Amino acid sequence: MAKSLQSEAENHLPVFITAPGETDVLFILMAAFVLVAVIGAGVIYFRLHALPEQVAHRGQKVQFELVAVLALLALFTHNHIFWVAGLLLALAPLPDIKTPVSAVVGSLDRIAKNTEPEGSRHHRHGKSCRLTKTRLHRTKGTRRCLSFFCVQ
Repeated sequence: MAKSLQSEAENHLPVFITAPGETDVLFILMAAFVLVAVIGAGVIYFRLHALPEQVAHRGQKVQFELVAVLALLALFTHNHIFWVAGLLLALAPLPDIKTPVSAVVGSLDRIAKNTEPEGSRHHRHGKSCRLTKTRLHRTKGTRRCLSFFCVQ
């Protein structure tokens, strides 16, 4: 009686229960699924983590380097504020400071050397200007010296 009950129970076992000595297919499938899920989650995490650097790559080099440093700080310290700051810095364009500053430096260099730019030596009044300060007269389209920079 006990033997027939055991053989009867073996016929109604679910598919995921394997017999002794056979390969557990469900275990292998679940192990592969977990491995792929962990690797996929890691790839998505690192892609998301590199998002500020990818956005800043279109900008200036200084901006890209700042964002890269903030992203590395966020990765190693697990402080999300660094990642948020890097993303905001990547999305906001930095103003061009170099061009106006280099123009000011060039003008100050010419003033210090007391030289004239090309084409501004003589003007309508016949006097030559000592410095580079000229302006375009709006109505006539001619150049004029500013009076306090002209040689008397």
